[in-house]
Amino acid sequence: MATPCRLRLLLVLLAAVAVAASHPAHEFCAAAGGGGGGAGGCGGGGDGTRILIKGGTVVNAHRAEEADVYIEDGVVVAVRPNIPVGDDNVRVIDATGKYVMPGGIDPHTHLEMEFMGTVTIDDFYSGHAAALAGGTTMHIDFVIPVNGNLTAGLESYKHKAEKAAMDYGFHMAITKWNDEVSREMEVMVKEHGINSFKFFMAYKGSLMVTDDLLLQGLQKCKSLGALAMVHAENGDAVAEGQQRMIDLGITGPEGHALSRPPVLEGEATSRAIRLAKFVNTPLYVVHVMSTDAMEEIAKAKREGQRVIGEPVVSGLVLDDSWLWDPDFATASKYVMSPPIREAGHNKALQAALSSGILQED
Repeated sequence: MATPCRLRLLLVLLAAVAVAASHPAHEFCAAAGGGGGGAGGCGGGGDGTRILIKGGTVVNAHRAEEADVYIEDGVVVAVRPNIPVGDDNVRVIDATGKYVMPGGIDPHTHLEMEFMGTVTIDDFYSGHAAALAGGTTMHIDFVIPVNGNLTAGLESYKHKAEKAAMDYGFHMAITKWNDEVSREMEVMVKEHGINSFKFFMAYKGSLMVTDDLLLQGLQKCKSLGALAMVHAENGDAVAEGQQRMIDLGITGPEGHALSRPPVLEGEATSRAIRLAKFVNTPLYVVHVMSTDAMEEIAKAKREGQRVIGEPVVSGLVLDDSWLWDPDFATASKYVMSPPIREAGHNKALQAALSSGILQED
């Protein structure tokens, strides 16, 4: 069995190969031993463009098998046992005793996102560096409109992504509703290939949409054949909970979780599912963090509704004890929305992921 370090090294090599043909990631390619220097990064020519990974255990969605992997110009062209080397221009990587996995795809990221006077710490370069180091070779980020304008938001994110070092795609957030937004959604789908739209049911006074706007958005997604996504928390109740915490003098990280308990995530998830059922359109519930939300998704799936529940690592492995750390600098690192929950939720979410109630595809 591969050790974590050996597995990580091989994933880095595969990550560099996967992005070499289309993005100028010279530093990553050099670290992995690729042949940089061409105008298109590692894929610009030289003997680094043909790679044979031999002797590893190839793990994909349907099986694990002993096999070799042959790559040309950043594209996997053959996966089978005992692929011959061919000639001296093929770079051979010995993967004996290691797992060989496809690069991961992260469908939910917020790079260089501006929100409530802050900006997320990673941009499209530093975030990509971290992703590649862990074997993630593609992600989908959320475009936040500029003053509600989708086109301006997309142009802003295209500019941010000029420093990209790996493949990426975009979802589009919908933060207000009018005829222009409706028209722009069509443009996003037909001209830019963006076919997933996120609606925030939280963040009152900022990103939140009300039920009537959500309903119109769901109807538009259905007409376009696009996927509707929701951040499911009851924004009105969260605002009330936040004021309660302030009145009680609870202003530390622990107050974040106390102000937006699982019941509010479950309620919003239930409401979104029922509206999607009314419209008869698929629904993608992002970052499911509680059993309350998970159980609503499970019920809908049992009834035949097309609902996808998205798991995230933080919800699967952490619990809210971190928010009670006496050191503010430590506790504040674990603030997220929806928040991490009491111990027990994470284990239930792990089981839901294993059984297919939650999924990433």
